[in-house]
Amino acid sequence: MLGPLIFAPYAEDMSHRFAGLSEGRLLEVAAGTGILTRALDATLPPAVRINATDLNPAMLDHAATRLESPRVTWTPANAQDLPFPDGTYDAVACQFGVMFFPEMQGAFAEARRVLKPGGLYVFNVWDRLEENDFAMVVTQAAGAWFPNDPPLFLARTPHGHHDVAVLADRLRRVGFSTIAAEKVARYSIARDARAPAMGYCQGTPLRAEIEARGAGLLAEVTDAAARAIAARFGEGRVTGRIRAHVISASR
Repeated sequence: MLGPLIFAPYAEDMSHRFAGLSEGRLLEVAAGTGILTRALDATLPPAVRINATDLNPAMLDHAATRLESPRVTWTPANAQDLPFPDGTYDAVACQFGVMFFPEMQGAFAEARRVLKPGGLYVFNVWDRLEENDFAMVVTQAAGAWFPNDPPLFLARTPHGHHDVAVLADRLRRVGFSTIAAEKVARYSIARDARAPAMGYCQGTPLRAEIEARGAGLLAEVTDAAARAIAARFGEGRVTGRIRAHVISASR
């Protein structure tokens, strides 16, 4: 549910940020189920080869079932310890992955290492929780169930790394230059209020936090989140704001 809701709009945006790449090799890290990979394959010229990587082989297995392309390779790899020689790639892309790296600066250093001189690194991170409507309402609804110990995964991790100055400093520390950041706003559109509630409560690590606080309460918290979304955005089809920062840096 979260793929079309929040990831697909930014995959389209990011794929067009490599428009200057007419040939060569692009590395995607934290490719997940291949949403950005499919957008890159649809957008980039045929002479660009794509290596999509992820720490979780099962994610890549699923992604490979969704895209059959002779120029795409699927490689299990740790973004903090990439198994590629220095200067292998002309570009590196990462969609909403850097927030999950245990050592973000180390992952930035690896991205720079595998880039050729002048190569481009582009990644995105979610803006603060308050700028992302459904995620905010779900967090509030889940917190109301556990007021003494609210589950704050969404605020802490996907929406907890929106300080562009901090990100730019980490990039400079590992040797990147010509760093630019852009806020990109889009909309999440769902068939009904239950879709985003299910996506966030049951399709992210927020699920584990809810279950740890109340065994058997996952369905009830999901229902509460759906009611909260409907109360704010209406019954039937719902639309909410989403906003992210897109960061680009040159080697």
